Amino acid sequence: MRIFWSGNIAAAEGALKAGCKFFAAYPITPASDLMIYMAQHIVRMGGVFVQAEDEIAAINMVIGASWAGVKAMTATSGPGFSLMQEGIGYAVMTETPLVIVDVMRAGPATGQASKAAQGDILQARWGRHGDQAVVVYAPSTPCEAYLLTIEAFNTAEELRVPVIVAYDELVAHTWESFDVPESITVKNRVYAKPGDKPFDSDDPRKAPPMPKLGEGFNVLVTGSTHDAYGYRFTASHEIHNRLVRRLVGKVILNANKLFKYEELFYSSKPNILIVSYGSSARNAIIAAQTLQKEGVKDVGVLKLKTLWPLDEGYLRSILSFSKKVLVVEMNLGQLYYDIERLAPRECKVELVSKIGGGIPIYPEEIMDKVLGVT
Repeated sequence: MRIFWSGNIAAAEGALKAGCKFFAAYPITPASDLMIYMAQHIVRMGGVFVQAEDEIAAINMVIGASWAGVKAMTATSGPGFSLMQEGIGYAVMTETPLVIVDVMRAGPATGQASKAAQGDILQARWGRHGDQAVVVYAPSTPCEAYLLTIEAFNTAEELRVPVIVAYDELVAHTWESFDVPESITVKNRVYAKPGDKPFDSDDPRKAPPMPKLGEGFNVLVTGSTHDAYGYRFTASHEIHNRLVRRLVGKVILNANKLFKYEELFYSSKPNILIVSYGSSARNAIIAAQTLQKEGVKDVGVLKLKTLWPLDEGYLRSILSFSKKVLVVEMNLGQLYYDIERLAPRECKVELVSKIGGGIPIYPEEIMDKVLGVT
């Protein structure tokens, strides 16, 4: 079926397709229309919508709804995302599956409320205190917003972890037609059986099954250090060490499965590689395609759809044959530092950036950097 959706509507439709039955949020541009769409449609599908009094309330409502047994999501932008960080950290520690859509805008603080930016990448990864890991997906088109939101719910359920879908305002408000795949995989929650440990797993790559409230489990859910059954042990080195290493490991050890990307290479080993994500990746692709038509054959584009965890083995391999790498992003350098870290010493890594006013990095600007004009 061919449809015509904006990025925000596509993300909302992806959530509904994945089985989201609870949505709580506070209005904030440029995510408000996603909230409005969910308010209009989730109730018709047997779900619940709540306009919370603020973003702190919203994230905690979503946590509660998830533990009550339904798939749950919220959506926000930079300032609201900042307010949610403590709640997201609690969700990490309690292994609560949920999805947060962060529609990025120019900051810091209230910044430019309706203008596109990509400045929340490091916050999405590391915004919580303590050692922790979440999954961050980054769609660049409405179609990807739809598919990656579904993937976010699947990942959240499989690993019992908060998953962030981060895209910028240009993706949010771009309207495009695309074909909705007929076959969509939706993963549902695996519940614990009597005798299972709800907060431990012998396999570091797998999350423990989630206990179902009201069905015989004496469930303890605490953000403090706890053992396999949820009992608090805040003074034990051994218990804290095992718990936190497992919480981080179930994300990092699955990096090769979680890391999604798209290669657009016009030669098998391009000497010049452009690395980007979100709306910036679209113009990077246009730049490379234009250069290819003009006879510059050794330029390739690597579009990242996952911004955390990174498959470092793959990235080191792909960067090893590039003499020059351009990281294109609408911030002062965030993904850039990972690419610089993973690239070989002889590879020159440069940042192509622009901030303010929601103005994209145009293909011509990227082409000039490739050709050494600027």
